[in-house]
Amino acid sequence: MKKKLIITTLSIALFMQSIAIAQVKSTSANDRINSLKTVEDLKEKSLVKNLQFQNIGPTIMSGRVTDLDVNPDNPFEFYVAYASGGLWYTNNNGLSFTPVFDNQEVMTIGDIAVLWKSGTIYVGTGEVNSSRSSYAGIGIYKSTDKGNTWKNIGLPESHHIGAILIHPDNPDIVWVAALGHLYSANKERGIYKTIDGGNSWKQVLYVDENTGGVELSMQANDPNIIYAAMWNRERRAWDLVESGKGSGIYKSTDGGDNWNKLNTEFSGFPSGAGAGRMGIAVAPTNSNIVYAIIDNQFPREEEKEEIIDTSIYTINDFKNITKEKFLDLNNIKLDAFLTDNYFPEKYTADVLKQKVASGEFRPTVVNEYLSLGDYVFNSPIKGCEVYRSDDAGISWKKTYEGYLDDVYYTYGYYFGKIHVSPQNADKIIIYGVPILKSIDGGKSWNSIDADNMHGDFHALWFNPKNDDEIIVGNDGGINITYDGGKNWIKPASPPVGQFYSVEVDNATPYNVYGGLQDNGVWFGPSTYTASSDWQSSGKYPYEFINGGDGMQVQVDSRDNSTIYSGFQFGYYSRINIKENDELEIRPRQDVGEYPLRFNWETPIWLSRHNRDILYYGSNRFHRSLNKGADIENLSPDLTTNPKQGNVPYGTITTIHESPLKFGLLYCGTDDGKVHFSNDGGYSWKEISKSLPQGLWVSRVWASAHKEGRLYVSLNGYRSDNFQPYIFVTEDNGITW
Repeated sequence: MKKKLIITTLSIALFMQSIAIAQVKSTSANDRINSLKTVEDLKEKSLVKNLQFQNIGPTIMSGRVTDLDVNPDNPFEFYVAYASGGLWYTNNNGLSFTPVFDNQEVMTIGDIAVLWKSGTIYVGTGEVNSSRSSYAGIGIYKSTDKGNTWKNIGLPESHHIGAILIHPDNPDIVWVAALGHLYSANKERGIYKTIDGGNSWKQVLYVDENTGGVELSMQANDPNIIYAAMWNRERRAWDLVESGKGSGIYKSTDGGDNWNKLNTEFSGFPSGAGAGRMGIAVAPTNSNIVYAIIDNQFPREEEKEEIIDTSIYTINDFKNITKEKFLDLNNIKLDAFLTDNYFPEKYTADVLKQKVASGEFRPTVVNEYLSLGDYVFNSPIKGCEVYRSDDAGISWKKTYEGYLDDVYYTYGYYFGKIHVSPQNADKIIIYGVPILKSIDGGKSWNSIDADNMHGDFHALWFNPKNDDEIIVGNDGGINITYDGGKNWIKPASPPVGQFYSVEVDNATPYNVYGGLQDNGVWFGPSTYTASSDWQSSGKYPYEFINGGDGMQVQVDSRDNSTIYSGFQFGYYSRINIKENDELEIRPRQDVGEYPLRFNWETPIWLSRHNRDILYYGSNRFHRSLNKGADIENLSPDLTTNPKQGNVPYGTITTIHESPLKFGLLYCGTDDGKVHFSNDGGYSWKEISKSLPQGLWVSRVWASAHKEGRLYVSLNGYRSDNFQPYIFVTEDNGITW
């Protein structure tokens, strides 16, 4: 019998203790669509349905752009699509924007396509960039009146849309690259085509249930010639496989009815297990010239022996070292390495060798102690590569020698576009963290970044009549250049930033703090109403605290100026915003212990009973009694200690202390465990065995009204399960 969660404004229907989910299943598109109807019904019953919200900022940074489409006859008119902020329209070159997609079922967008002469727009929902915050859509939407009204026209199981092409002479003929589910296998992926405006769809290219369509490019003088990029990727909470044998470039010469794979064994283009995300673009001025970009996951060739400095040790020397080789290390070189890397002074080369010889320490102890826990960023791969074909895709050559460093780094799954000038087949632009331009067909590259541009680029438009006019989209909105990238302007910023966290202080009036995806941590007055009025005074009301992906924030209410904040993987600091004083806070395991694991959004909590006490979670529970100056490792591993992939997993995700009792603490983990401690964190008891298993604990929250009452929310997003899970216990987890 299928069990449902029913939430009303007065009560939460609770599951019986016997409920357990052995395997988390993905939610069907029909169930998702039906749940959206339930949401609308619940809104009407809500006690706070008439509560009015106002935008109090910050809005200066905008959010992650996924696509844009510009009127070629009037470049002042364009649409901008956001990862989770919907679709926005401007007809004044970005001086102002109007949202045109806010009333639809989902706001997450992967790609858009506009046939400007008819006012027809197709929107593919579900971001394609496959990051932790890339949320699923429910198919394709269509508007025939420039975005005033919309209709969902199918492909609800596609989840993530990579690209859309409209036939230039017939808006009813459309091709869609459907990437498919992010966290589960499914067959509704690949390349789809409709010839009746979306009333029906035909899957015209399919590889397998883990490979989907990520990019499309049409030959300018023949809409029947289409290139498609397919991407083999599998994401799990603990692992990301971002390449595989399914990845490839395909070509159709009959409008998508039949396809030929181009990156064959002898084509010159990478294929096989290391073939990652790809982008493709046909030169508008020469249909024989085709460019492709790839996230090449094959390992780099090792550097030649002679350039290695053998007089010192490096971290790589300790990764897979055996006991015999460790004991044979040079003591002088080992002591120098330990000193340079701030190893605890008591652990000299002699001491470490004694403990390794006795078996007390593993021979990999040095590497384990210095490990940062963010393994996904530490693999030496080939990375971003650009290839060119001069025979319409039959053969390919890499356009340059060596490597394009510092473009994709090791997260090429987040990027994957290449663009050719509409006027010059040798002028191309690529991007990842920076944006690069080549004017010699990819042989050499120059950055066209500017100080007023955000990093992490995802979209670009060339003016077909003037290729020096370019509009780009990145994680901070859009920028426009009229001189080929020498100078850039930043238009208005729609308020679509993605917040990881929100906090307030105790000032009068109180201030609001927030950590944003790739836009750092900001704070400002709660009395502010978002507008452009601040430009007349020259001072923006919000202030920047720290960069990166802004994570959780805690504020010492005794002075409202001592802030705890940081960025991904647990890099926190205590910052005094008045004195400009900063102290880094990050626990380490003791020498000889296994490395700590840190969640992307590592949780912290400042005790409301004593603001000198800071709680912190890795895979273990940590506590500081002196505002982060010293931090203790109090608990054992509170997770299942699962087998590790290339993404940190088996980590604490949420911490809360009872407002009613000092030292009554709760922790939740990404592998579904909930623990509580009644003695300030010295001992812990698991209380989640009767809860559904295999889910991510997104929040634990102790009641401010009754001791022992705890609310827990669970999340199945990382299994493509979108069912809501909310539980309450009145007795510290004995019953739920």
